[in-house]
Amino acid sequence: MDGYQPLNCDLYDYLEIACLRGYRLEIELIDGGRLQAKALTTRTASSKEEFFCVETDEGPQEIRMDRLLAITPLQGNAEFGRVVLAGASCTF
Repeated sequence: MDGYQPLNCDLYDYLEIACLRGYRLEIELIDGGRLQAKALTTRTASSKEEFFCVETDEGPQEIRMDRLLAITPLQGNAEFGRVVLAGASCTF
């Protein structure tokens, strides 16, 4: 995979909340793709690439986090609205 760019640290919270609450999301990708899926968890590979793990109607899927443009919860009572994820990266 090409050079991974981590998400901004503050944005991880939205992914974690989505996973903890099991939100169904509209997911926008930086390549223009869209999908609806249930947030499950996040995963870090040994290569340090991070993935957002979701359940789609077709089954489980992992999306590399730097491919995410935005997420929008589909529940009316969600703790946040549309969150744009693409942009500044996190450095440790």
